[in-house]
Amino acid sequence: MIENNPSNVSSAFEMLLEEVEAEIDFVNNVGSKAFEGRVYDRAKEALERAGVLTSFRDRVAALRKEWQELAAAAERDEDEETRAQRRNLGKLRKGMRTPESAYYQPILKVLEEMGGSGKVADVLDRVKAIMKPVLKDVDYEPLASGPDNPRWRNAAQWARNSMIKEGLLKGDSPRGVWEISAQGRQAAHPKGKAG
Repeated sequence: MIENNPSNVSSAFEMLLEEVEAEIDFVNNVGSKAFEGRVYDRAKEALERAGVLTSFRDRVAALRKEWQELAAAAERDEDEETRAQRRNLGKLRKGMRTPESAYYQPILKVLEEMGGSGKVADVLDRVKAIMKPVLKDVDYEPLASGPDNPRWRNAAQWARNSMIKEGLLKGDSPRGVWEISAQGRQAAHPKGKAG
């Protein structure tokens, strides 16, 4: 019998991703200020570092996804008693942000309702309304890197990046526009569910 709680590992991935995303935001801000100040060498260094960090973030996100698949397979194989023991082992740490994957279906739904694409601000406003019952207090807190950027908005934007990599959203949409792909339309209507 496995003694650990997979939700603790998921929580750890969420915390790690949030810290890496905060570092990416910080480096982007440093680069932006350097560019505005015409310190181009420093701006270039920041851009390169942001690229390395973003690549690292994507690898961590891929590991999180792999973990979720492993945990789901283990849970399918557990008997009811083990499953009950696991449920009682512990919950997500208080204050843990809503996971990135929770944004996928709301984003797909909103884009479908908008005819397949929409401006970022409009999409995010609608996603926020749909997710209001799911979002936690911590999701509304501002990020240290940007007091005007609440945690939920940042998580939704990273979800978009992951969705592009998974083929659910188009990566070649005009700047400032999110657009659903054919694969995303299929994912918006899982088998057995009408849409």
